Amino acid sequence: MKTSTEEIDIIKTTLKHCEDGSTDLQPKIMRNPVSIYTDPENLKNEVEILFRKFPIIVGHREQLAEPGSFFTHDDTGVPMLIVRTNDNKIKAFMNICRHRGARLTVGPCGKSKTFSCPYHKWTYDLTGALRGLPQAGGFGEIDKSQLGLIELPSFERYGLIWVRPSAGENSIDLASWIAPMEEQLSSLELENHTIYKEWSLNRKMNWHLALEGFQESYHFCGAHEHTACSAYLDNQSVWLDKYPHARHSVPLPTVVKMKDEPLSDWKYRPHFMTQNYVFPCNYIQVMTDHVYVHTIIPTGIDTCVFKCMMLIPEPAKTDKAKQYWQKNYNVVRTVFNEDFEIGENIQKGLNSGANKDFLFGRYEIGLHLGAKAIQDALSGSLKI
Repeated sequence: MKTSTEEIDIIKTTLKHCEDGSTDLQPKIMRNPVSIYTDPENLKNEVEILFRKFPIIVGHREQLAEPGSFFTHDDTGVPMLIVRTNDNKIKAFMNICRHRGARLTVGPCGKSKTFSCPYHKWTYDLTGALRGLPQAGGFGEIDKSQLGLIELPSFERYGLIWVRPSAGENSIDLASWIAPMEEQLSSLELENHTIYKEWSLNRKMNWHLALEGFQESYHFCGAHEHTACSAYLDNQSVWLDKYPHARHSVPLPTVVKMKDEPLSDWKYRPHFMTQNYVFPCNYIQVMTDHVYVHTIIPTGIDTCVFKCMMLIPEPAKTDKAKQYWQKNYNVVRTVFNEDFEIGENIQKGLNSGANKDFLFGRYEIGLHLGAKAIQDALSGSLKI
């Protein structure tokens, strides 16, 4: 993989930090009200705006490998059915029959030429069109073309599947929306990766607490003393504001070797973990040889679901490969659990009144960038 000009600059910045004992800093600290994590009305606004008006990552193209493939997604509170049509396009629908509202399918995934409601057998094709209903005469002169499944904006890009969980009349230009991250995400070639593991975790904490664990590396040697701490330079991340997204480069200790190498030999990926925040709730976490895609969705004021896919370059066919990837999976599950246990403990004290605000330090740049983008969206100044 070629090292981009942006990545050369990140390496230069990192080496300068190593030489000077410095790190990236915000101009000043930020105060974030604790009510953001505890106010049901704030959560209601977040759901209506962040989790209805903006696209989120719901899967990988491998899950829809051929026409007729489908999977369901319920975590946003909008039942979704995502399919690949016969002309190889991705479509997403509300998984709701237009007759009496039954779920068309309750299974997580599968393959089908049509979808029939289990209640009265109204049948829809892969484009969402209503194709048939038993004893149609009992409904008079209904227009079947007006009773197709409700379609949601959906996209296939960088090997990932994105859906906006509301229909609406406004179209989405995903290319423009994600343009600040284009160079980084396209270079990963995720369309050629395969899913090694996919999992969901229901956690007892506000969704912000789970998201924030990926937005700074200041906590690494506190929360991950015996795991991630030794794997990375302590709190010397490099941040690039890709508003409303962000690129967070976390250097491995090996990065210092490049100071004695010619610039033409510099390689970025072997020496960094890159945590790409994709607004509002996604993280594409790039390791040296594999990638995690995380999506964090609120399920209540003090609960959330953490969805994750582990993508690897090719299927693990040998015992050696299976052992290698399983080891990586075990490590990341351990590290994530360390974060989530702390997050759940924070949640238990949020209503105590001990803190009116949380302090986002000058080191904690991702917290600043993420909070600003979310506040802008809730106020209406950030739109897609």
